[in-house]
Amino acid sequence: MSDNFFSWKNGTLQLRVYIQPKASGDEIVGLHGDYLKVRITAPPIEGKANAHLLKYMAEVFGVGRHQIEITAGKKGRHKQLRIQEPSRLPDGICKESTGL
Repeated sequence: MSDNFFSWKNGTLQLRVYIQPKASGDEIVGLHGDYLKVRITAPPIEGKANAHLLKYMAEVFGVGRHQIEITAGKKGRHKQLRIQEPSRLPDGICKESTGL
């Protein structure tokens, strides 16, 4: 798996994600170009998909909701997230890589 979709800065993970809303389940699928593809069940209406994405990613990375934010792409499928001091890392993401 390529590491172009994430980087680290002072214990904070910066992550590029591509979102597929209205999926049958929540899951990290793999790479979509230089983005990590994430399927979520919420529809892309009135911020529901963004809220659901943040909740799901907080669970995946073992952080509180206040430790994760969307820093770019709030209205599109291509987004950038900032995750402060994640306690868990999914396969393909390691602490040593610089990625972005």
